[in-house]
Amino acid sequence: MTTPKEPSDREFRMFLDLIHGASAIYLNPSKRALLYSRLSPRVRELGLASFEAYHRRIVEDTAGLELARMLDHVTTNETHFFRDPQHFDDLETKLLPAWTEAARRGAREKRVRVWSAGCSTGEEPYSLAMVLLTHCPKELGWSIDIVATDLSNRALAKAREATWPIAKASQIPHGFLKRFMLRGIGRQTGTLRAGLELREVVRFARRNLNDEETPASGVFDLIFCRNVLIYFEREGRQRVLERLADRLATGGRLFLGHAESIHGFMGRLRCVGATQYAKET
Repeated sequence: MTTPKEPSDREFRMFLDLIHGASAIYLNPSKRALLYSRLSPRVRELGLASFEAYHRRIVEDTAGLELARMLDHVTTNETHFFRDPQHFDDLETKLLPAWTEAARRGAREKRVRVWSAGCSTGEEPYSLAMVLLTHCPKELGWSIDIVATDLSNRALAKAREATWPIAKASQIPHGFLKRFMLRGIGRQTGTLRAGLELREVVRFARRNLNDEETPASGVFDLIFCRNVLIYFEREGRQRVLERLADRLATGGRLFLGHAESIHGFMGRLRCVGATQYAKET
């Protein structure tokens, strides 16, 4: 198979517009080499002569399957268990103790709903499940519901499989690792898998944060949308923050990545910790 040439200026702009229109993800001009390295294998696999021909193939695919495949290749799915540990520490030492005390007094339901937006290969929602099942146990009447979404079908397939290289075990605190995770044996030697207790409270769906469609009805007590907004321009970030604020419960928390800011959006959200926000009532 012939390796396609790097996209011309016109072809590159065509793909920037296509990606932005489909997902609101903005790739600046410095990303041409990245776009080429990630998409050229697919162009070659299809036997196409140019990036323009691949663009035509995507546009003509009315089912949208090739567009979804292209976005799979373009998006970055880097993550790990208990990423940004300050967020998990604050959840365990501040927020959940306050909620469990409120539930003890009858001031709130024994239910926690979570949206992990941009969940990648699943390490974030499963980390959240470990924390919540420990502090809000089912045997005490708590209900845990974690909805995890991502743009990438490829990442979601790995997340649903809930199996990772055993090296990932070093990212998980020992107590959680021992209780919730399974070490592969036989043909699965060298792998780590989320146990059934975790898998029962996490469900996955493909969602584009640029779309109006949301992953579930109602509001969420916790929304984790970390290291996602950095891929949007200001207008796109504003739209996404509006939707996240709409879905955040009163008294809930929105967690963003440490490189992200809600500057210009503080009218609806107030900072309550390191990149942690509550909705103004």
